[in-house]
Amino acid sequence: MSSENIDVDLLEQWWIEKSRKNFFAYRCFIRHGNFLHNWFIQSLSLSFQQFYVDLKAGKRPILIITVPPQHGKSWCVEDAVSWFAGLDPDLRLVYSSFSEQLGVRCNSGVQRVMGSEKYQKIFPKTQINAKNVVTVAEQYRKNSSLVEFVKRQGSFRNTTVGGPITGESLDIGFIDDPFKGRKEANSKLQRETVWNWFVDDFGTRFSDQAGYVVTMTRWHTDDLVGRLIEKYKNTNKISLFKYAAIAEHDETNRKAGDPLFPELKSLAFLNDKKSIMLNSSWQSLYQGNPVVLGGELIDKNWYKWWDRLPQIKFTYAVADTAQKKNNWNDWTVFQLWAMGVDGCIYLLDMFFDKVTAPQLRRAATIFYEKHNHTRYGGPFRGFCIEDKSSGVGLIQELEDKKYKVIPIPRNVDKIERSSNAGPEIRAGKVHLNDQVQNVGIILDQTEEFPNGTFDDAFDCTMNGIEVAYIYPEILNNTVFVS
Repeated sequence: MSSENIDVDLLEQWWIEKSRKNFFAYRCFIRHGNFLHNWFIQSLSLSFQQFYVDLKAGKRPILIITVPPQHGKSWCVEDAVSWFAGLDPDLRLVYSSFSEQLGVRCNSGVQRVMGSEKYQKIFPKTQINAKNVVTVAEQYRKNSSLVEFVKRQGSFRNTTVGGPITGESLDIGFIDDPFKGRKEANSKLQRETVWNWFVDDFGTRFSDQAGYVVTMTRWHTDDLVGRLIEKYKNTNKISLFKYAAIAEHDETNRKAGDPLFPELKSLAFLNDKKSIMLNSSWQSLYQGNPVVLGGELIDKNWYKWWDRLPQIKFTYAVADTAQKKNNWNDWTVFQLWAMGVDGCIYLLDMFFDKVTAPQLRRAATIFYEKHNHTRYGGPFRGFCIEDKSSGVGLIQELEDKKYKVIPIPRNVDKIERSSNAGPEIRAGKVHLNDQVQNVGIILDQTEEFPNGTFDDAFDCTMNGIEVAYIYPEILNNTVFVS
């Protein structure tokens, strides 16, 4: 054996010994050339190692991780599962996420690592069945939802948040993004559903000394992490690992304004994302700071202004009618928009008034007849009216006249809708015109939303944006669900 081979063997043995004691070293060795890292990844790895130390000390630890998307947390969870199992193959580990696909992906990664030659050199006492898929109970099972460790009590199981784990005990639980996105997190019902699952199902499977790890995007202050932090605020129970994508102040390893992981996501990349996102989305998704609903959602200065129209592809009208017939507390708003060949939309006309039910029908008829033409260079596609309250009767009235009417069903709240419309405004796609009567009301209501007394003009503007960009199929009379 040459001296070169001896050096290689000794180096490998050093890595093997180091990997049994140090989680970051384990990750470097297992992933080798496929492991991009910096101080942040090393610190993240250390938090998982300390979690294991605390678990073995009987502290029933809770580790909460809030870091930006695509910064390596899922890989870290995946590696932690295999490392924990290697150190103690009698541990029962359960992973849960909003998505079955994420669980299957984590399961596949764990199987791939644990079946590797490197892993067996580090942890020879932790083995999984060599067969590709084993489902029979008489053998040690290995499939897309369960991996049992051969001749040991431990296992790894993946499920979904709300999914069944009845009859299963766990020593370490992983909850990875229990909410699919802003829409679910903003739903009080969904937040209660996740919390009840956590308390009544997931939480009741804990062994006496169990601990758990929660990794998630903070869309809402009252989410699972928010409730856990509130519950344990006067204790040292929780270890919170939180970093913003761009530092908001000087830190130990970076200065204010520095990116978290520039080797993976550069400052230019992050600033580009920030430039097209609502502040609330940026703060939640990338900075880890959920914005309380009712904060500054959309800047009125994001609107663009036109004085000369480009070539127009088509026009369309949208409506936001008073909530109740003869309700003088609400305004009725009609708007005419044009879609330009440049991909932007242009406000052409607006009706804004308080009307009775008979006046509503007359005003809608006049507005339709006024704009059902090709004056602006493109065809008029139709009148899009919210299918609710007084809009229901108006739709029927106009359909009886054989007008081109497109009902817009509604089943999400205005906050969710503003999160869809806001990026389009910020991207400079929505152009207003100072010659349109009452256009200033759109600006005022945008600035005050959602805390203003009225939001009818801004709500109608959101209709116009949704029809153009979020659900363009509505103009083709396809099924539309918002």
